Amino acid sequence: MKKFLAMLLAMAMMLGCVAFAEAVNPDEIADNVTSADGKYELAFVTDVGQLKDKSFNQGTWNGVKLYGYQNNLTYKYYQPANGDQATDDDRYDAMKAACEGGAKVVVCAGFMQGTALAKAAAEFPEVKFVFIDGWTLGLKNVAAIAFAEEQSGYLAGYATVKEGFTKLGFSGGGGGTNPACIRYGYGFAQGANAAAAEMGVEVELKYSWQYGASFSASAELQTMISGWYETGTEIVFACGGSMFSSIVAAASANDAYVVGVDVDQSFESETVVTSALKGLSNATAWAIAKNYNGEWDTVGDVAISLGANDDAVGLPTETWSLTGWTVEEYNALLAAIKAGSVVVDNTVYENDAVTSVAFSNLKLIYE
Repeated sequence: MKKFLAMLLAMAMMLGCVAFAEAVNPDEIADNVTSADGKYELAFVTDVGQLKDKSFNQGTWNGVKLYGYQNNLTYKYYQPANGDQATDDDRYDAMKAACEGGAKVVVCAGFMQGTALAKAAAEFPEVKFVFIDGWTLGLKNVAAIAFAEEQSGYLAGYATVKEGFTKLGFSGGGGGTNPACIRYGYGFAQGANAAAAEMGVEVELKYSWQYGASFSASAELQTMISGWYETGTEIVFACGGSMFSSIVAAASANDAYVVGVDVDQSFESETVVTSALKGLSNATAWAIAKNYNGEWDTVGDVAISLGANDDAVGLPTETWSLTGWTVEEYNALLAAIKAGSVVVDNTVYENDAVTSVAFSNLKLIYE
């Protein structure tokens, strides 16, 4: 996982390729297609949680569908056996089924796929694999795509405090071992602190990995977040796939608010104030295209990190509902991040970065 600290690849080429806007709404593309010969050229192996999690899985799957739809290619998704209890063998079996089912490109979502993917990619060297939220595996047929989630988290934390919230929460998936969620949370804390310092106010942030190991919705998570809201928390960053539904349920019951993750989740609930985005759909389609454009050697065994300079992270502006901070002010801060005049720390991936940082205007309540 240390290989997340990798080079940024061909930035100018990526601009426009991984931006959020899409000509076709991939959610409107069919999830199931019929193949005349029973073979499916594009495959997606899901992360834990549901395919339609309104977050990480769904955003990545949309990229597979988008490319297939636009290029008249068959596609199919494979969910490892045993759900959120899936093992490396379960994930490998799903990848093997995809390869034996005719896949030329297999997209695998989530850091838990690493061990199984290394085995499958070595066994099927003629198949190309796209590892979303992954790292290089020393195999030329694997492209590793990661994101600068700390930048997106920073923007969301900054926006939240500018909107007037001072009692914040962060509920993360992966149990504190998922690098993407760690970056999101650490960035969120940094952004909230920066806005608070500018405004001369103090904010608090409840911060927890409890009940998020499997990224699943649960009664336990909903109860915990309801307790937060009942004791003063105003808004919670729901950072973990299907965990979103439990946190939204708690917010709805308490007239409170939510920050979404990965995709624009404002369509799912009126409680969502903004969402910390990363360009999952277009980045996935972009990576798949490298195979069909004869450019795979530019991404194979290369760790690619996409951030603000690639228009691959940010906040949704088309559904902007903030009243305390404008789109123009957001664009100015985003430009500062791109220019390097605002730097978001991303140095800690494998433990909770927030526990080792002294924030000037943010009180951390680690739970």
